[in-house]
Amino acid sequence: MAVDIPNFTLNTGYKIPSVGIGCWMGSPGGGEVAEKMCREALNVGYRHIDTAYGYGNEEFVGKAIRESGVPREDIFLTTKLPNHHHHKVRESLDESLSKLGVDYVDLYLMHWPQSFTEDNKPIPYGQSPTFVETWKAMEAILGTGKVRSIGVSNFSINLLEVLLRESSIVPATNQVECHPCLPSDDLKVWCEERGILLTAYSPLGRPGSFDGAPSLLGDPDVVSIAQRHNASPGQVALSWGVKRGTSVMPKSENPERIKQNITLLDLTDEEMTSLAGIHKKASMHRSLLSYHNYSSDGTIFGWTYEQLGWNMAKGGIVHSSD
Repeated sequence: MAVDIPNFTLNTGYKIPSVGIGCWMGSPGGGEVAEKMCREALNVGYRHIDTAYGYGNEEFVGKAIRESGVPREDIFLTTKLPNHHHHKVRESLDESLSKLGVDYVDLYLMHWPQSFTEDNKPIPYGQSPTFVETWKAMEAILGTGKVRSIGVSNFSINLLEVLLRESSIVPATNQVECHPCLPSDDLKVWCEERGILLTAYSPLGRPGSFDGAPSLLGDPDVVSIAQRHNASPGQVALSWGVKRGTSVMPKSENPERIKQNITLLDLTDEEMTSLAGIHKKASMHRSLLSYHNYSSDGTIFGWTYEQLGWNMAKGGIVHSSD
């Protein structure tokens, strides 16, 4: 039986569960673990699964769906176009559908605005296929019955302004890193004003520490609120995300935490305000993800922060309040 959690309505009219299970396992693959995780999630009431071609586990996610006993139409399924397939959107979608073993996906996202060559080398900013060209190819698949909604991921206001100016279809969602350390308030308001749902990946801030990044779930305010509700710090962060109007995609392989993560808390206005202020603490306004340190030149998959439209310095540190 599905868990009773809020749904959001996309600009396409489709309903999307506010909490989904994210299938990035930390590195491409992890198929059998992802399958087990999705089985458990569906068993305890999740009805939203978020995967991607680049996660390397679509086959296993599809197997978990087929063998779950949950009707396909009751599951909101998201997958994503990889960077090295920006020049062949239709073919890549068909490949994902084949791996998943489904006839359609509920949401198809452009995973990143950057495009790569077939052998996974970044194509310089502004060169074809641009994200606008790729988006137009995504618009063309909407009438095929293979996707119900299309959206983007990792897009800033700057990039979205270009996209909307040169395209005819407004993205249904924009999936970005989002949590109390990186609330992206301006982006959230901008998207809401245009009917774009902001979706949070890594809404728990990736528990653990990368290069000295602070621990969101260890923050005293988060811990205090969790204790007050007899809940986990993760539940606090996720409940904050949903109550502020974003959908959240936590990932956990632990059955107990999988169930906790979809058990939302009724946070008070005072608690919401406290959580919304965490990023204002010293050294807390930042990304908590490791991809900021993948390159020595401070680029993210070949683009600078300026080209991405991210107000950050190397390491994902936000320059000033957004």
